[in-house]
Amino acid sequence: MLNYKKYQRVPVVNYPEREWPNKEIEKAPVWCSVDLRDGNQALIEPMVVEEKIEYFCMLVKLGFKEIEVGFPSASQIEFDFLRQLVERNLIPDDVCVQVLVQCRDHLIKRTFEALEGIKTAIVHIYNSTSTLQRDVVFDKSREEIKQIAIDGAMLVKEYVKEFPGKIILEYSPESFTGTELDFALDICTAVQDVWQPTSDNKIIFNLPSTVEMNTPNVYADQIEWMSRHFKDRENIILSVHPHNDRGTGVACAELALLAGADRVEGTLFGNGERTGNVDIVNIAYNMFSQGINPELDLTHINEIAEVYERCCKLPIHARHPYVGKLVFTAFSGSHQDAINKGVKAMQDRNSEIWEVPYLPIDPSDIGREYEPIVRINSQSGKGGVAFVMDTYYGFKLPKGMHKEFADVIQKISEKQGEVAPDQIMEEFKKEYLDKKEPLHFKRCKMEDISDGDSDFDTKVVLTYMFKGEEKVIEDYGNGPIDAVQRAMQDSLGVKIKVLDYSEHALREGSNAQAAAYIHMFDQETNLATFGVGVSSNITRASIRAIFSAINRLRFKD
Repeated sequence: MLNYKKYQRVPVVNYPEREWPNKEIEKAPVWCSVDLRDGNQALIEPMVVEEKIEYFCMLVKLGFKEIEVGFPSASQIEFDFLRQLVERNLIPDDVCVQVLVQCRDHLIKRTFEALEGIKTAIVHIYNSTSTLQRDVVFDKSREEIKQIAIDGAMLVKEYVKEFPGKIILEYSPESFTGTELDFALDICTAVQDVWQPTSDNKIIFNLPSTVEMNTPNVYADQIEWMSRHFKDRENIILSVHPHNDRGTGVACAELALLAGADRVEGTLFGNGERTGNVDIVNIAYNMFSQGINPELDLTHINEIAEVYERCCKLPIHARHPYVGKLVFTAFSGSHQDAINKGVKAMQDRNSEIWEVPYLPIDPSDIGREYEPIVRINSQSGKGGVAFVMDTYYGFKLPKGMHKEFADVIQKISEKQGEVAPDQIMEEFKKEYLDKKEPLHFKRCKMEDISDGDSDFDTKVVLTYMFKGEEKVIEDYGNGPIDAVQRAMQDSLGVKIKVLDYSEHALREGSNAQAAAYIHMFDQETNLATFGVGVSSNITRASIRAIFSAINRLRFKD
């Protein structure tokens, strides 16, 4: 039994005035990528300068206007990286780089040395403010912790006087989620009083969920409380930096936006210390799926994922929302059937609005393919197999045939696991198209006799092989199918009946072929099955389907 009594609940916020539950996300926030600092420092093998440059250029291409490039006072590689961005002129005029630094004089001095030549930058200072860290890490009072933040803001302000570019100040009360709200407000206000922001030169207050400590609604309460209690709120950009310790980083960020946050710091795929940061790609696609412009160009997700995995040396989980290799793949039979019907309904209605069960977005919108949507294993149903036959090979199986062929595939999947589309097609050929023994159709001659005295309007002369021996028979019927059925019934001495017939073109043009499906009933055995034939001549395709069905009914292996 888990020793759950070892732990105690983290207090929630008493905030009955909350308004965020009645709000909706209506626009994208200001995005700030922290991949190159927070994400990079959590890598087993951190990126080298050239990898960081490639990653930075990708973030710019995706549309990020704020990018945290590192902690230049912490290591030479971080310093050199920022200098390379400056010296190679890689920072566009509309992109603002962000640097992190502790509230210490020599570190701030080194940071400004790294920023030399940059037109606009965010200097992000922080110190830990939580009750627990004040007690066990720093052994300092509230006032002493607040003074660290004040001193840091004053130091930045002094260095700004000699800096030719524009500096935006960002302050984070680190471990905000473990900080008393009144103290978090007090320390932010003290920094605000030092910096004196205006509506034209705002300050960023970043309220991080450094460690997730409660459910997302509690974080939303904390954010809304702060947003409503800040003085001169119009001079503040309220930012959040959720982590994912409880697995609710995305939910925390989304609820924080409802609660008044203007800005989100995170990494592309959630990389970061411990369980990681909030996943910006996930949130952006969530917005996209609701008809909201995420203000990021995430059209070619495969390319983005390739750069990420190569530079970070980390795999993206196969079930990662939107991006994982399996997220547009349906194994469940009911899911496959619903996807099949949803895609068909959209095509039939010529709808411009995407509405397909189990697929919140169109995979092609993000550079994914339709091909891997349905994969077949022992859990798959009849709809999935029919979908593969239609999507991959153009065979629109009659509804009554779905289960018959799916049963064939399921027996295979129970032995070997997943069955690839190519193997499904091979089994289709084996079961239907290549069923040419012991009956094998050779040729036929049809004659219209509707003007004669006969009770029928079609005469057929049929040539076929039976167990290696060629036979020629002649018969009559009301149309080609009825005539061939009667001929085979009389020749073989069997009682068969065509229950249903359908056909469709497999492809267009001068080389078009048709597929014909015959549902046949054996009146002696009370068994029914389907036969399939393909030919450029629809009559020939129909006759081949009849022969296929008889072979399956009467001459099974």
